Amino acid sequence: MSDPFIAEIRIVGFNFAPRGWAFCQGQTMNIAQNTALFSLLGTTYGGNGTTTYGIPNLQDRMPMHPGNGPGLTPRSLGQQAGSSQVTLTTPQMPAHSHTVMANTAAANQTNPAGNVLARGRNTFSTALSNPAALAPTSVSVQGNGLPHNNQSPYQSMNFIIALQGIFPPRP
Repeated sequence: MSDPFIAEIRIVGFNFAPRGWAFCQGQTMNIAQNTALFSLLGTTYGGNGTTTYGIPNLQDRMPMHPGNGPGLTPRSLGQQAGSSQVTLTTPQMPAHSHTVMANTAAANQTNPAGNVLARGRNTFSTALSNPAALAPTSVSVQGNGLPHNNQSPYQSMNFIIALQGIFPPRP
């Protein structure tokens, strides 16, 4: 395999960064120890630009091409967005209802699947004659307001960046 371009990122299935490579974990690097890599990355991924610069952080992140396309919002090189967990609020949920049906028939079973509320304690009826919707306030609020996982399916692999190699020629 030929020498990599400096700043080239590869995905590998092993658990170490080979000599001349570093994990893409958002670490800060010293400019004086690798001026070639700094000249390509600058402070796009962090650092102060005088003594330090940052390596891309691909931990808990999916890489995305910068720019924009039809129907897409513009993305800048180095931009981070998104969240691994999201808590939905009531305005974010689609409009929907939880109508509870009931009738005045005597209850004849204890299994609520596909049935309606009826007279009796904790029992339901298969009699569907004249069912009526209960008042919306009769159904209690559910949920704890906790965040849910918002990640696409994934398989973890290591992203590594070349610290040494060929300086990429500009077009």
